[in-house]
Amino acid sequence: MLWLSIDRTLDVPLIRQVYEQIRTKILNGELAAGECLPPTRELASNLGVSRNVILEAYEQLLAEGYIETRPGSGTFVAEGAYLHQQEKTDSQSFLERQQIKEEINDIIDFRSGIPALNMFPRQKWGQMAKQVCAETAHSILGYDNPEGRIELRYVLSQYLKRTRGVECHPDQLVITSGATQAFSLLAKLLLSPGDEVIVEDPITKEIQTIFSLSGAVICPVPVDEQGMKMDLLPSDRKPSFIFVTPSHQFPLGGTLPIQRRIQLIQFARKVDCYIVEDDYDSEFRHQGAPIHSLQGLDPNRVIYIGTFSKILSPALRLGYLILPPALIKRCQDLKWFTDLHTPSLEQLTLARFIDERHLERHIRKMKKIYKARRDYVKKCLIEQFGDTVKIFGDSTGLHLVAEFQNIVFLDQVVNEIMKKHKVKIYPVEVHAIQKGIHQNKIILGYGNLTKEEIAEGIFRLRQALN
Repeated sequence: MLWLSIDRTLDVPLIRQVYEQIRTKILNGELAAGECLPPTRELASNLGVSRNVILEAYEQLLAEGYIETRPGSGTFVAEGAYLHQQEKTDSQSFLERQQIKEEINDIIDFRSGIPALNMFPRQKWGQMAKQVCAETAHSILGYDNPEGRIELRYVLSQYLKRTRGVECHPDQLVITSGATQAFSLLAKLLLSPGDEVIVEDPITKEIQTIFSLSGAVICPVPVDEQGMKMDLLPSDRKPSFIFVTPSHQFPLGGTLPIQRRIQLIQFARKVDCYIVEDDYDSEFRHQGAPIHSLQGLDPNRVIYIGTFSKILSPALRLGYLILPPALIKRCQDLKWFTDLHTPSLEQLTLARFIDERHLERHIRKMKKIYKARRDYVKKCLIEQFGDTVKIFGDSTGLHLVAEFQNIVFLDQVVNEIMKKHKVKIYPVEVHAIQKGIHQNKIILGYGNLTKEEIAEGIFRLRQALN
């Protein structure tokens, strides 16, 4: 006998309930191949439903190949419909466990590059997103141009000119799904196996990986407290491009002065290569006005990359490239073949957010908050470690670097600190290409930490290092 149940309190059609139960029994082998199913009238009577419910459920199962009809004999389970069931994860309990894990997780994480997530302007953003949805033409809900919405490209070009000294036409902008996609597009655009790329050392591991996956040869140039050391640029190389973070070098935090910027441009002109400027963390300069972009000095030589992950939220996945005219069409084609285009509604919301100056107001507000958090990290470090710690790279952005005497932050040490003392730190050495120089330095991100978390985290770090 076929045991099925009907629950009329569920928001699931009766046909679907019958279909799902029979399908499940066939897949898990409860109903074996060749087994005869009850006639539709009989099953309808047993379940207290109309015969049409059973007929439609059977028709769906028949259409999908789970059952077959034999004239004069009845309806049978088809051959080959049994699937051995592997152990499944309970998705609901998994989600519940994840939520509980996040709620009770007492690890203090000094990860860099994370803004204050609880300060995201939800109300204003939500209001504008609602307006965009209500007012947008139906056509915008279809596929769009790979370079992004002209509304966003126009206001962004004006904003960057005003705040960063960037020289560009809206046509030079390609909107990307975050800065990481911008890096990947550039690697595909400019690199072939064996090509050389000059990069700062140390530089984020992500950049090294993206360029290496393209088959490029990475040529590291050491940095100091003022960024890339121009006197060490390799004159015997012919790079495809030079990658720099001039406004806030990651991870050491230096700002490239105008003299070095001019030297860099002169070198790029001499070897005839592009410069890729990742304008990392430039908005949050804690001392003085933001430094103008490198791109503004030579727009035809410098490719400019920016993102809204640090300013607003990584969840938005909105970034951009500014390209010299010679590269625009090829980059648009690559963007199209990568993911067609970045979501249009988010672009339009951001365009309105920038155009009405909400972004600049948000940045002004957050600069005060981040400066206070930076100052508090420095205060706590000095209180806990005194003159055994050196602090630098703190003039801009959402992190600083702490250098400790007689401590080597090996992987084993870092993992033990996290497991035993519940504080997560990030060694500079992870991002170093030439190893062994930065083993006593760690990156301390503070953007998404409260003062209480900062104080507790530095206290735990001192306990761990004693």
